[in-house]
Amino acid sequence: MEEVIIYTSNTCPYCTLAKNYLTEKGIEYTEKNIQTDKEARDELMKMGHMGVPVLVSNGQEIVGFDKQKIDQLLGK
Repeated sequence: MEEVIIYTSNTCPYCTLAKNYLTEKGIEYTEKNIQTDKEARDELMKMGHMGVPVLVSNGQEIVGFDKQKIDQLLGK
């Protein structure tokens, strides 16, 4: 399986929902917190995003917490 990266912030309730959903599905992920990691914030901005959560896998991006899109992307 491809690496799954999720960009988050400390105050984002949808980030928590997305992380919990990935955990429920047994999907390992790397969290990049844009509030505490300047490099992560810069990466996200270079992708053209200003909000979180953003999930990246297989070169595809999902903006926001969208269960259906996550399931499609990750084949669950």
